[in-house]
Amino acid sequence: MKRLTVRNIDDRLHAALKREARQRGMSVNRYVLQVLAEATGGGTAPMHAQVYHDLDHLAGTWTPEQAGEFSRFLDGQRQLDEALWA
Repeated sequence: MKRLTVRNIDDRLHAALKREARQRGMSVNRYVLQVLAEATGGGTAPMHAQVYHDLDHLAGTWTPEQAGEFSRFLDGQRQLDEALWA
């Protein structure tokens, strides 16, 4: 792997890069690699899947009855219409 040094990055750009990287849960270096790869048509740089935590506070808050109701609802959504696949 090669190293690249980028000079004269102003404070505003540096802050924006840090903010975007933080929002995506990655390092600034990894984020910059991704942006460069996309900008040059090289696709995306390898990266880890993004992890979200905005609903963590809801985990474990359903009653067993609510969980059962939701599960039954999902079962209804998972039914295949065989006529569409014939």
